[in-house]
Amino acid sequence: MFRLLQSCTSCSGKAFVRSAKAKPVRMSSAKVVKSDDEWRKQLTDQEYRVLRKGDTDRPHSGEYDTVLPKTGYFQCRGCGAPLYSAASKFKCGCGWPAFDKAYKGFVAVKEDVSHGMRRTEVLCQACDGHLGHVFMGEGLTNTNQRHCVNSSSITYVDKPLPKPIEESTI
Repeated sequence: MFRLLQSCTSCSGKAFVRSAKAKPVRMSSAKVVKSDDEWRKQLTDQEYRVLRKGDTDRPHSGEYDTVLPKTGYFQCRGCGAPLYSAASKFKCGCGWPAFDKAYKGFVAVKEDVSHGMRRTEVLCQACDGHLGHVFMGEGLTNTNQRHCVNSSSITYVDKPLPKPIEESTI
């Protein structure tokens, strides 16, 4: 069903407000299990629709679309698991935050055949929250991958991880 990744402060552009919802970082990808009611109480309506129901932010509407922090990392808005380093974020112009690699063992993928398309969905390995989709072969970065992620599913943390985590492509 899911496949783990196997391979190996300031911002440029417009200013943004750091989310007040940053959680203590979970340095484990152990499963987070909550009831639907617990998720609804914890998340805003939009966060719930994206993370738990697989919805998508409108293009160019997310708080992290055009910002490129130089340090820090992005964590799952649902459970606090670290997902992407600030260094892996790049300017793409697609309307959603774009990353070219993820923290190894913290992002899972699965086939998504919704909306008459065949895509690769990216999810938080710990809570199974929907992050977005990964696109390959576009030639936008050296990794040749673009993780197109919803701002509603992530939170930026402007500090280093407590301990380093290897980054990887899928």
